[in-house]
Formats: sequence, structure tokens, C-alpha cells
Amino acid sequence: MCKRISSLLLAFTLSAMAADKSPAPADSGASQKFAALIQRYFDQSAVLYPINATELGNHRYDDQMDDVSHSGREQRRLLHLAFLNDLKALPYDRLSRDDKVDYALLEHHLRANLWRHDTLQEWAWNPLIYTRLTGGAIYGLMARDFAPLTNRLQLVTARLEKYPKLFEQIRGALDPNRVSKIHAETAAAQNQGFLNIVTNMVLPYLKFLPEHDSWRLTQAIKGAQRASTAHQRWLEKELLPQARAAFRLGPKLYDEKLAWTLGTSLTRQQIREQTEQQLRVLHGQMYQISRKVYGQRYPLTAFPEKPSSAYQRAIIRSCLEIAYQNRPGPDEVASAIQHSLKLTRDFIRQKNLITLPDDPLNVIVMPEFERGVSLAYCDSPGPFEAGQKTFYAVAPPPKDWTPNQVDSHLREYNVRSLHNLTIHEAMPGHYVQLAHANRNPRKIRAVLSSGVFVEGWAVYAEWMMVENGFLAHDPLMALIVLKWYLRDATNALLDQAVHVDGISRDAALKLLMEDAFQEESEAVGKYRRAQLTSAQLSTYFVGYVEHVALRRTAEERLGDKFDLKTYHDTALSFGSIPTQYVRALMFGEEIGK
Repeated sequence: MCKRISSLLLAFTLSAMAADKSPAPADSGASQKFAALIQRYFDQSAVLYPINATELGNHRYDDQMDDVSHSGREQRRLLHLAFLNDLKALPYDRLSRDDKVDYALLEHHLRANLWRHDTLQEWAWNPLIYTRLTGGAIYGLMARDFAPLTNRLQLVTARLEKYPKLFEQIRGALDPNRVSKIHAETAAAQNQGFLNIVTNMVLPYLKFLPEHDSWRLTQAIKGAQRASTAHQRWLEKELLPQARAAFRLGPKLYDEKLAWTLGTSLTRQQIREQTEQQLRVLHGQMYQISRKVYGQRYPLTAFPEKPSSAYQRAIIRSCLEIAYQNRPGPDEVASAIQHSLKLTRDFIRQKNLITLPDDPLNVIVMPEFERGVSLAYCDSPGPFEAGQKTFYAVAPPPKDWTPNQVDSHLREYNVRSLHNLTIHEAMPGHYVQLAHANRNPRKIRAVLSSGVFVEGWAVYAEWMMVENGFLAHDPLMALIVLKWYLRDATNALLDQAVHVDGISRDAALKLLMEDAFQEESEAVGKYRRAQLTSAQLSTYFVGYVEHVALRRTAEERLGDKFDLKTYHDTALSFGSIPTQYVRALMFGEEIGK
């Protein structure tokens, strides 16, 4: 491990040694073979996924583009099959416990990719995977200072020269009859963002290049612009009119994708039962907070002994309205987030909750090619360039929104919600967790990170901050955090309701607005996100439940010796791996193949 071993980690280690009954001794030769296999996978996959390699911080192929033709897909499929066979040839029983965890990660990743290629086949019906490629190919080269500017501009030139071929391959891969209307509409909107990246992040720096290099880059830009314009015309005139397929996955595909996404045996039905139970609990907790707030404002109020559900919701809504009054203006969101960053960072240090990284963190406007799915995200540097800038990206209200839509959006993302968003995306959520993960010497744990662990940690961080007294003088902050957790639980219900149950738009908005108290703008955006994605919305709720269970286990086993900061540092020190493997490494439990 790359961190100092604290007393609690030593206790965990001793516990693991005691619990791991007579394990087979690790074979250094087997570990070396496995390490070599992982390195080969990094090297060979970077050749076939050069844009992703750039994002991971592997810059050997920054002048290359992904081949998204049938031939390119087949090469990637064969790569996954070959490495699965190589894994099977390893002496698994002679690997160390850490090796066995990494073995499980790689095996799951390879099998999941084969399932995605052979069964899910998004390459044929999801144009959004291509808009992320076209935008990310240039953005990944210009966003971070991993090399001198002139060097990066030369790499941009090399990639831009390949855009005509890339757009042609995309059109050859997509089957318009299998694309849904909402996917086609979103792709048409996102595709425009590629040109804006070139305009905003490349053109201003032409003057720094020698004359010949500047001329070549200018020609490459013109060629890419023509290709993008032609592709935009195809999206609007050919793809969109033919895009009439259903956006729903259906029960079989959804259940399979959910299993690959979660990496556990938890079923759709079990998630539904747990979330429905949580909805009742959360409504009760929100009512108790709201009753106190309302009673202080209106001391003559006589509350019924057994309030109906409608009564409870009315009291909750009235108190949420109080929270909504403290909201930023349309142009004040970025400054409000900067304030939230300072507030949360100072609180974490004051309470000594976790080790904070020194990596630079920048709040930015979300690039256009990423918009249309979520309001915000954390863009951390890849594991091969730990310490580079992290971007906390926030999408502005769409330009075509009415004043009422903008106001609804700002009510949802009021000042307290922005505090919670910052906890989730940055302090001590994604920014902190991913910085810890990037420093784990076992890079595969960041390259093949678990979305359940990552999102679950961010939701756990929201709860943990309030639990430890963040804005404890303000009961409305606790109410907003509960509302956000209610949203996570409702999103898991929405996810399966959209793709399996066939829920209508009106019923979905009713679920989000009445059961989860979301503003209309948020509910409409979330329903759109559920149409465009699948299974990912369940990772927040499932991951949170797993993180809380993990901490409870540590508290029970260590009793008075439990220290929260040391627990957090230890839990994050293992990398972004599924929670069951963190538990196994902490407590010496069996590591399943």
C-alpha cells in the first residue's frame, strides 16, 4: 500500500490474518506472471482504445483514434477472449489475496465487455457512445497539461486528420432502425459540442505553433469541421427520421446488464423491495425534521397523532419551500459552488474525517458534448497521471429554457443542495475517493473501477458529513440531504420501471415529483436520463447500502478502537474495487473467484 499503516489498519490486517484459515501460500512466480499479464492488457488495450488510454493518462497513442468499424470491434472482441484464456491458464490458487481480487476484477471486466459486444450491442443502437469519442478525443488532449502545449497541439492535429474516417465508421456501425428517437435527438445535440471544443480549446493557440505546424493544424480543423457538418446532416436528415426503436431494454437485457453493472447477486426484485422500504422510512424521517421546523415557525400548530401520508408530505413540502428560498441566481452557481468547496473542505479538516489530497480541483462549465444526461460530474485524472487537475463540471441551464424552467432548476439546486452536490462530487466524495484510488500501486483497481463503490461512496459521504455535524445548526440541511437520498432510492425504482415495467412519462414524473419531492425540471431531466441510460441509476442506492454495512461491520469488530478517519483512509486505500472485496481484504473473508 502507498499509505502509512495506521493502528486501525494494523488491527484490520491482524484480523485478516486470523480469519484467513490456512490459505494456500502465495507463489511469487504466479504473482509475477499475473502482473505481466495485466501489463500486457494495459499495453494491448491502449492500442485498440487510444482515446480511453488518453483519459487514463497513458499517452503512447495520443495521435491515434479508435477504430469503430466491424474490423475494429472484432479485434477488441478477440482481445478479450484471448485474455480470458490467459487468465484461465494462471495458477489461481497460488496467487496472493490481492492478486485474487485483481484477477476477479479483470475477469469480470473481460466477460462484461464480451456480453456488451455480443448481446447488448450498443455499438449498433447507441449513438451517444460515439459523441463521447468525438468530443473526448480532443478534450482529453487539451484539458490537462500532461505535455507542453505545442506537443499537445501536434497530437490534436494528428487526431483531427482522422475525423473524416471516424465519422464514416460511425455511420456504418449504427443501424437507424435500432436507434430510439431520444438517443438520436441527444446525439444530434451533443455532436455540435465537438466543434465548440475546437473553437474554444484549440483555435486560440494556433499562434504558438511554427508556421508549417499551424498550417497543418488549420487544414486538419477545416477537414474535421466539414466531416462534422456532414455527420450532423446525417444525424438530422437520415438517422433521426428513421429512429423509431424502443429505448427500453426489456426484462431480460435489463436484468443481465444490472448483474454486470452491480457485480453482485442482488436482483431487480430485491432492489425494489429495499427501495420501497426506504421510501417509507425516509418520508417518516423527513416529516419528523419538518414537523420541528414548521412548529418553530407556527407554534400554534396542532399536529395529529397519526398524520396521513398526504399530511406528512404537505408539511415536508412547506419546509422544503423554505430551503428553496435560499438559491443562487442563474449566473451565481459557480461562485456558490466555490463557497461550498471551502465550507466542506474546512469542515473535513476541522473534524479530521479523512486525508484530503492536494491535487488541483477546478470548477468548470460542462463541455457541450457531455450535456443532456446529468447536471454535474467529477472528471478526475487517469491513474497513470495521478496529481493532475480534477474538474468539477456543472452544466448551465439550457439556452432554450423558459424563465420558469430556470427557476425550477435553481429551486432544486438551492444553496443547501449545492453544498450536498459538492460533498458528492468533491469533498469528500468523488474527488477525494478517486485521488486515493489513483495512488494505489495496483493501477488495475482504478482502470477497472467499480461504479457501485464509487457512487456508493459519494452518497455515503453525504450522509456521513451530516452525521458528523455539518451545518448541524441548520435542520433544513439535514432535510435536503434526506431528500437527496430519497432521490437515490427513487432513481433505482425509476431505472427498472422505465426499462422493465414500461412506466409512462406522466407516471414517472409523478413518482419523482410526489414521492421524491423533485422539482419539475429535475424530474424531467431524470426521466430523460433513465431513457438514455440503464442500470447506472441503481448504483447509487446499492453502493450506499454496501458502504454503510461495511462501516457498521468495522465499528462492531473494533468497538472502542474504531477511528473514523483511519477507517475512511483504509477503506479508500484498496482502490475503487467492489465493496465485497474491500470487506474481504479488511476482515480476512474469502475472496471469491
